[in-house]
Amino acid sequence: MVWTLDTAIAEISGIGEQKAKAFSRLEIHTVGDLLRHFPRGYEDRTRWYGIADAPFGEAVCVTAMVAGPVRVSQIRKGLKLSKVLVADSRGSMDVTFFNRPYIGQSLHVGEEYVFFGVVEGTGLRRSMTNPVVEPAGKARFTGCIMPIYHLTAGISNNLLAGLARNAAQWCAQAVEECLPAALREEYGLADVAFAMRNIHFPENWEALELARRRVLFEELLCFSCGLALLRERRRDAQGYALVAVEEEAFFAGLPFTLTDTQRHAVTELGRDLGDAHPMNRLLQGDVGSGKTVVAAYGLYRAAKNGFQSALMAPTEILAAQHFRTISALLSPMGIRVGLLTASMKAAEKRAVRAALVEGEVDVIVGTHALISWQVAFSRLGLVVADEQHRFGVEQRAALVGKGEEQRRPHVLVMSATPIPRTLSLILYRDLDVTVLDGMPPGRKPVKTYLVGEEMRARIYRFIHRLTGEGRQAYIVCPMIEEGEEATASLKSVTAYERELRTHLFPDRSVALLHGKMKPQVRQGVMEKFASGETQILVSTTVIEVGVDVPNAVLMVVENAERFGLSQLHQLRGRVGRGDDTSYCILMSDSRNSESLERLKVLVRTGDGFEIAEEDLRQRGPGDVFGSRQHGLPLVKAADLAGDVRLLKQAQGAAEQLIAARPGLEGAELTPLRARVDRMFVQAEGTLN
Repeated sequence: MVWTLDTAIAEISGIGEQKAKAFSRLEIHTVGDLLRHFPRGYEDRTRWYGIADAPFGEAVCVTAMVAGPVRVSQIRKGLKLSKVLVADSRGSMDVTFFNRPYIGQSLHVGEEYVFFGVVEGTGLRRSMTNPVVEPAGKARFTGCIMPIYHLTAGISNNLLAGLARNAAQWCAQAVEECLPAALREEYGLADVAFAMRNIHFPENWEALELARRRVLFEELLCFSCGLALLRERRRDAQGYALVAVEEEAFFAGLPFTLTDTQRHAVTELGRDLGDAHPMNRLLQGDVGSGKTVVAAYGLYRAAKNGFQSALMAPTEILAAQHFRTISALLSPMGIRVGLLTASMKAAEKRAVRAALVEGEVDVIVGTHALISWQVAFSRLGLVVADEQHRFGVEQRAALVGKGEEQRRPHVLVMSATPIPRTLSLILYRDLDVTVLDGMPPGRKPVKTYLVGEEMRARIYRFIHRLTGEGRQAYIVCPMIEEGEEATASLKSVTAYERELRTHLFPDRSVALLHGKMKPQVRQGVMEKFASGETQILVSTTVIEVGVDVPNAVLMVVENAERFGLSQLHQLRGRVGRGDDTSYCILMSDSRNSESLERLKVLVRTGDGFEIAEEDLRQRGPGDVFGSRQHGLPLVKAADLAGDVRLLKQAQGAAEQLIAARPGLEGAELTPLRARVDRMFVQAEGTLN
């Protein structure tokens, strides 16, 4: 069978229906998709040694002959050990395999094989455990720079690598070149066929760097071009000019004085709302920085101009919290605030929807229920999306689409997830960004400690004392059920909650919360915690974005090394919301010095942006570009933490191209425009 870029993965020999479904989870449907599924890293399998010369503690390739039969023994139930002696002209080595009892059928006495693994031992005794093994002279995955891919259940790295190698050999030449020759020459970029071959199976390290640079530049250029086109399209759209009306009444009605950063944010928001072009602004601020009151100003201004506003939150708990806060701020000012969630009774929902159509509600706060086909507005002028990374683009667009056909409502998206300034330069280039980097006066920093297992008894006494004084505590675990990981030291949230409730705190009210619970059950658990009925909440990270519980003063995170710094910072933000001193205790028994140093960043600082920068430096951008989170296409190859210079070059090239050829017009740029459109089709449907 001859492969083409359009060949379906399911049509490839040896790929059945089940494996095709597994590939679809990786968004690999065709050979073309396979070529664009870039490796996440590489393993150096190019170093060759004889047995006697192989350095200890390093992964190397060794060619050796099988000197005796494979011996299989059962160490314990579920664990079989296979051992074989191999030798070359200068030495011998014991090779051990775990749970590979059939390896003896692949290894034949007297024949040579390539073994890739870490050589261990002392003196003349050498050994290797669970190596990669291939027949000498027929090696596919040894003696090379081996690509390591993102995988899913049912897809091994060897399977994916083998298919990628064939795709690169047979189809790389067929990939359309989307970068003009002059641009490639100006920035020293390899052609696309070379890049596709060498990004998967590089000829050498120099070829890999050339391929990587080309792929990164193309991804970032297309992304920058797409954002520029989006911004131009939105600039041409028509909106509503919401003029300043009774401004002082709003500020006088607040029960507190705005901080300088909040006042600056209000000024920027007001300037946007007063423009006839629709606003598209991100309000980014750390947990507790006061984003809600800035949004409330926008809701107030829209109402005073005779327009309705919609504030959409990702959960019913958060929507109810916003409803209470917004009502307390705006109702005394004559603004009518309503709530709409899926769990409300049918009659209540009908009444709210009718009031919206009649214009009897100025501000509606709700969940995804707001985008139901049954919901219509009298005159929608402003849409606010809280924790915007929790929504898909389609959901936000559906709410915006409930405005008038010819005019687009203003849009404000809010996020408490600090994005490093490095990334926000490109990630939010289609948005105007306002950053709240200060904290409201009187807010106490959360005292943060990193402790090991030896402190556990003392921590339990601390929890007992605080809850005895009427305070509440969160305990967060990385797992949901036992058996998800084969490491006994990891805390399972279900088993841990049972242990705490029955043995450690039988005289306290302990509850369990995790993502596999039904939404109504989760909501009930959180409501009991918010009301103070539950004293200790054992949870997974579902409480990362959640309800405000000022009485919760302690956050204990088990196996803290399993979380990213930004995620830990978000968890820490669940406490410290009241008048009492709050604490965050990071439990970790890790002996990895890098992991411990990483966690010490949280002990050292409470600045979410500093933490995000450090997280980016240590872990890479991760899923920050995920289209489902941000409504922007996934940049598959770019590691922006280490490629800021390349990012700026790609941005500059995009600006030059757009300035010279608005809309990327012209035959020479047609392939580039098509590539940009494909990249953004999921996010925006079209760039036209």
